[in-house]
Amino acid sequence: MRSSKRLWAFTALAVAGPMAAVPAAVPASAAPAQRPATALAADPPVEAGPWTSYSPGFAVQQRGCGKVSGGTFQLTCSTASGDQRAERRYDTYTGGTRQFQGYFKITSMGGTRISLKQTFQDPQGPYFMLAVERGGRLYAVHGGTTIATGATVGTTVRVNTVHEVGKTHKTYINGSLKRTESSPGGSFYDKFGSYRTNSGQGPITVEWSNIQFWRK
Repeated sequence: MRSSKRLWAFTALAVAGPMAAVPAAVPASAAPAQRPATALAADPPVEAGPWTSYSPGFAVQQRGCGKVSGGTFQLTCSTASGDQRAERRYDTYTGGTRQFQGYFKITSMGGTRISLKQTFQDPQGPYFMLAVERGGRLYAVHGGTTIATGATVGTTVRVNTVHEVGKTHKTYINGSLKRTESSPGGSFYDKFGSYRTNSGQGPITVEWSNIQFWRK
């Protein structure tokens, strides 16, 4: 009998394979953390430095049908009038050279002509507005000049603005210089999100990520 039992045990082990080959259960808490699928590695600043990174404060602005949740900015209505806004307004700066960098991805767009990024002169008004039309054309609101194309739903776009107060304001799209204009002196601040221009309307959902600021 002992011999039969040993033979049966050997046969079962040969079929099932060695026990050591079965991995032990790993607690969920031990699994490595993963970044969200939409996360991107941040790029270095455009243009030569030395640049110093800094983190200005900001206030969230939600007006009309605008909604902000973390890095997601929505206009939920198709209203073609009134103040429809979902934005971050950053601290005011004066003098020196400031660089903004951020990545946006439009995840849905039923409207058109929505401002995504502003350099605002305080208190005069928006000095530069980067907007998008349905179809992916990026343009300067003041003057209507095309800045880039290809900002279609689901495409991630990198935006840099380099502002030397009193001299120039430059706009880069995906690392390429697309627009240079003269800049007055004074006080300014950065804004981004989604904002209905005078000729625009929602709805739109935009995700912004990897926001960085530098100065020199």
